[in-house]
Amino acid sequence: MVRLNNKAYKYANDVVNYKIPAPKYVIKQCQEFLDIADGKNPKYLINKAKVKQIESILKILIMPKGLKAGQSIYECSCGYQWVFYISILCVVYRNNLDKRRYETAILEIARKNFKTYTIATIFILLFLLEPKYSKFYSVAPDGSLSREVKTAIEETLKSSPLIYIHKETKRFKILRDYIQFNLTESRYYPLNYSSSRMDGKLPNVFLADEVGALPNPYAIESMRSGQLNILNKLGCIISTKYPTFNNPFEDEVGYAKRVLDGIEKDETVFALLYEPDEELISKRTTDDNVLKHSNPVALEIPEIWEDLIKKRAKAIAVESVRENFLTKHCNIIYQGMGTESYIDINEVMSCKVANINWTGRKVYLGVDLAMTNDNCAVAMVSEEDDEILADVVAFIPEGRIDEKNKFEKIDYREFIKTMKCIACGNKTVDYAIIEDFVFQIENKYKVTIMAIGYDRYNALSSAQKWERKYTTIQIRQHSDTLHSPTKLLYEKILDRKFRYEENKLLEINFENARCTYDTNMNRYITKKRSQGKVDMVVALINAVYLLQQDVFLDNDGFFVQVIE
Repeated sequence: MVRLNNKAYKYANDVVNYKIPAPKYVIKQCQEFLDIADGKNPKYLINKAKVKQIESILKILIMPKGLKAGQSIYECSCGYQWVFYISILCVVYRNNLDKRRYETAILEIARKNFKTYTIATIFILLFLLEPKYSKFYSVAPDGSLSREVKTAIEETLKSSPLIYIHKETKRFKILRDYIQFNLTESRYYPLNYSSSRMDGKLPNVFLADEVGALPNPYAIESMRSGQLNILNKLGCIISTKYPTFNNPFEDEVGYAKRVLDGIEKDETVFALLYEPDEELISKRTTDDNVLKHSNPVALEIPEIWEDLIKKRAKAIAVESVRENFLTKHCNIIYQGMGTESYIDINEVMSCKVANINWTGRKVYLGVDLAMTNDNCAVAMVSEEDDEILADVVAFIPEGRIDEKNKFEKIDYREFIKTMKCIACGNKTVDYAIIEDFVFQIENKYKVTIMAIGYDRYNALSSAQKWERKYTTIQIRQHSDTLHSPTKLLYEKILDRKFRYEENKLLEINFENARCTYDTNMNRYITKKRSQGKVDMVVALINAVYLLQQDVFLDNDGFFVQVIE
């Protein structure tokens, strides 16, 4: 066990025991850290010899500037930094102490939390700890950000004579394009997305900075593809929030959340996600915990806390600075109109059951037919004793499975095996397969279809075929129509009056789902602002709309078709 006075252990312990305010995903990651440190994990442990090495190095590394200039990095490193360093560099396999556990390390943190110097420290540690001829890369959206990382490394090295110089000989060669540690000939290269080619690199370790500003995941995936033969490969993904959900960082964060929630099984991912818990977002300008959740350094340095309070006061008073404050200092995506997660995935997962006996039930179908090259879904719902019962199936283009697996980080082949996803068509979804699937539902499940709800967009032709046998209802995809079923489903989940057949893909869709409000505060799920695929949830809400109209509103089966 790592000794209890270790700074990483103390911070993690204080977080888990609520002595330090922290968001739920940081608590989960800290708990995992403590389990390993306390010897409770049968597969992994903390390499105490490596911890001592890191502590020794940090004691002779000097902070070059800022509030703590002249202090050793050992002294001035904050709790989260210690957990980050020790986790990614010292957590190893019990049966192979040379093999590190984590291959991806994600740090989501607000500005002014020593992010740049955390990066610089990691690279200096790598110079001293990794094998000879290692290659390290940092990737940033542009040249200025790339230079910031390199400059921070240079400044730290030059401020640390016990590291930088030995017997009047410099241990490091610092050139325009790279930094080399002469003893091992290991090199660090700063790259920027706008001008650097990423292909063909063979990084032992790479760090992608300000990933929220990258236009696509190309840089990250190129780095990862060059690590196939590396024993201790590591990719660090670091960023603050940006005012959009559609960026590679949100994809990485979304995947990390699914790992921490137990939806995805991936033991190679480590994540410290300093973003405020959902229930705090509505109080973003009034609740101090919003700042505490996103600014761990401010809890240790009073000057930073005081500065944040001043910035918040200005953001409240001046609309033009509000977006920057909320995104960069609170880690909240702010786009004017309110946008938030639909529901806590843990609430959804508490409603999971192994199977539902559908025989003899009256059911309502909701359909989401997207563009033919995207995901589609069919949802089936029924009611029993004021509960909503549900099963949902997704449809994807068979010829794009590998592409979708890579970029969405979802193992669609596994979901195909469980029959919660059907691959059809080549590069586009074959609507005929979906149409036939609907026609087979009554025989397959021994149910009676009461109505089929659909969005006119892309579904009109299919609906015309279904209406020869069933009642079809066009559901306008607008807030005034969808607010009510969106609210009903949300409440049923919270009240544990929702049951769905075990379906990890549906859970991922729920976790991706983001809501927005219209001017009348009607809440509905928006695909444009959602973090990944939400087609299964959209189809489910369409089905709930029909169920609500017929059962919960007691309309005796009478529907008014909504015409755009």
